[in-house]
Amino acid sequence: RGAVTLFDRDSCTYTYLLADTDTKEAVLIDPVLETLSRDVKLIEELGLNLKVAVNTHCHADHITSTGLMKKQLVGLKSAIGKHSGAQADLPLTEGDKIPFGRHCLVVRETPGHTDGCMTLVTGDESMAFTGDALLIRGCGRTDFQQGCSKRLYNSVHSKIFTLPDSCLVYPAHDYRGQTVSTVGEERKYNPRLTKTLEEFVDIMNNLNLPKPEKIDFAVPANLVCGVHQI
Repeated sequence: RGAVTLFDRDSCTYTYLLADTDTKEAVLIDPVLETLSRDVKLIEELGLNLKVAVNTHCHADHITSTGLMKKQLVGLKSAIGKHSGAQADLPLTEGDKIPFGRHCLVVRETPGHTDGCMTLVTGDESMAFTGDALLIRGCGRTDFQQGCSKRLYNSVHSKIFTLPDSCLVYPAHDYRGQTVSTVGEERKYNPRLTKTLEEFVDIMNNLNLPKPEKIDFAVPANLVCGVHQI
């Protein structure tokens, strides 16, 4: 299995390209509209057959490129959590698998940041793509888009912190230049999620974060696969 981490500077979004090095079947996680041409060019240069482009949730800080990417790559299917309410070819729920070659990603529903948040775990549980549910030494905010601090806390503890300590954590964003962590590290050092549930809820209720700049047009666009329908 091969993996490439890509970055969008404006939204600090990580896009992940995973491929079976033998069959060349691939999956793309959380692609960004502004980096569409870069991502398509890389996929073509590597000779990959991109099977699925999947979003970990309905993003509020950028527009996904899945809808337009489908028009450029034959046979590509879009995917997102069923509970997101967003359109996609593959509405995913707990336990669903996204196969690519001899590998697969397994869906673990991790709501709390949004209703439709998913963590995508490789079949061997060596890698977890946690979206905004678990960030490196942090977590997604819970003050908009069906956010619920209690749900997020329970999701992370029951669905992510139960993975092996050595499982690599790849978040959807990082604002400090960190690229990867482990389940063991976050279980031990995450300054929010090592607290009690009550302490966590109090922390999240008092973050006082500014509204995401792009939320008013990003969310409606992402509900229709990133393509505004006329």
